[in-house]
Amino acid sequence: MNYLKNTALLLFIFLATLACTSSDKTEKPLPDYEIVPEINLPDGFKIHVYAEDVDNARSMVLGDKGTLFVGSRTAGKVYAVIDEDQDYQADQVIVIADNLNQPNGVAFLNGDLYVAEISKIWKFENIEDYLDSPPAPVLISDDFPTDGHHGWKYIAFGPDGKLYVPVGAPCNICLSEDEIYASISRMNPDGSNHEIFAHGVRNTVGFDWHPEDGTLWFTDNGRDWMGDDLPPDELNRAPAAGIHFGYPFCHGSGIADPEFGDQRNCDEFNFPVQDLGPHVAALGMLFYTGNMFPDEYRNSILIAEHGSWNRSTPIGYRLTRVELNGNMATSYETFADGWFQNGSPWGRPVDVIQMPNGSILVSDDASGTIYNITYSHE
Repeated sequence: MNYLKNTALLLFIFLATLACTSSDKTEKPLPDYEIVPEINLPDGFKIHVYAEDVDNARSMVLGDKGTLFVGSRTAGKVYAVIDEDQDYQADQVIVIADNLNQPNGVAFLNGDLYVAEISKIWKFENIEDYLDSPPAPVLISDDFPTDGHHGWKYIAFGPDGKLYVPVGAPCNICLSEDEIYASISRMNPDGSNHEIFAHGVRNTVGFDWHPEDGTLWFTDNGRDWMGDDLPPDELNRAPAAGIHFGYPFCHGSGIADPEFGDQRNCDEFNFPVQDLGPHVAALGMLFYTGNMFPDEYRNSILIAEHGSWNRSTPIGYRLTRVELNGNMATSYETFADGWFQNGSPWGRPVDVIQMPNGSILVSDDASGTIYNITYSHE
């Protein structure tokens, strides 16, 4: 009998200790960072500066050891942002490459950093072991056009292990004989087997894969000079290779182009899952899969809208959220805004990525800042 009592007591102590430990893990308060007061977020969310002085910060990717790599356009630099004490504020920003031709795109695979210039893809091998003295990069591909118009690239590795690389249209609106333009291409990590995956994509600067079925989704920037409200930017889904998404013949959900629309029927093409705001310059996008944000955010899409440059009333300069039901969009709404104040932008979001703790990072190429957005129900 005493044995049973002692066993029951030990079990009670173990369960109580486990409950306290679990409570500590879930209820542990977030660090008390200084928030950015200009940015508006839903209740429970906070935003603070993760890193400053990242000139023209654009696309981002995390290394295996936690280093944040950041590309740029006009700065011509690639950065390594280091958070040594893992307190979600950077301790050091290192320039690991300079004098490059709009190195917007960065991707990471098996310890190697891939960087996309306008016409070339480079690989920095074992980069996290050599941040203070980066190795000479290895040329992976120089197959891409040299056009500056929509030439900067967003790159990422897909679930198939291939590197996806878009090539924007070399114009506002045109029909090129070379099918590499207005496309998303893909290749093996060594640059071999380069092929076109999707056609009719004017200029995508952000894509991600659905966490459940591995399908590619991407944002696309609509053409200019059809008025303030036409055409919309797009959120698209590409369930297979070889699909055409309409450019330059059609835009959005069936809007014929005034110059090329009489050549093809819009019903021939894939329509967007969601028409986004007109001229918002939708760039980086992310399927949120973390545990920090409320449950309703799981598998919804967060989009960085860089902001319009030629609309009479500017819009964008924000993060938006698209909620899904299966492959259908059920809502498109603002998640974070405030980068546009008093008639002009002081910041322009470019990319959004998820951190190991479920928070997200947002890059801002206007202020050279990386922000961290967290959530707590307290």
